[in-house]
Amino acid sequence: MSFARVLLSAFLSLIWLSCAEAGDIAKPQGKPILTISGNITNTNADGAAQFDRDMLEALGMEAVETTTPWHDGRVRFEGVPLSKLMDIVGAKGTNVMAVALNDYVSTIPIDDFKKYKVILAIKLNGNYMTVREKGPLFVIYPYDSDPELQKQTYYTRSAWQVAKLIVE
Repeated sequence: MSFARVLLSAFLSLIWLSCAEAGDIAKPQGKPILTISGNITNTNADGAAQFDRDMLEALGMEAVETTTPWHDGRVRFEGVPLSKLMDIVGAKGTNVMAVALNDYVSTIPIDDFKKYKVILAIKLNGNYMTVREKGPLFVIYPYDSDPELQKQTYYTRSAWQVAKLIVE
């Protein structure tokens, strides 16, 4: 990544954080790929917060390298920390319902986001995830970081093809 892109990303992140603290989130310029609703205080669209891919990337991406039940070998995911995303929208709940494009719903305790450093992945092995590859967004735990995470409980919380997050 070029220095200019890193600098732009850092600048945009600062703008995001200041906007979120003020209770206002910029509107997406591209097609929204994520809508967050429910018990949130910061919105940009009729009681919800919508994000396009560029907006999510501008928040700052983190990487998780791990094995999963859905991939062969160790893979690298890049995405936005869900704890940061919850802070930006002013989440005031205890759970998040992740709703996939096919209406699959997974309920995730918000405490998991900080405790396990869960990300909302946008990239897999350096490439944007397509719907066919479980994208455009995938809730990823760092499964290899703790044997506790290598259980069905956490695998079922790892929704893919995420389109909506509803804070309860």
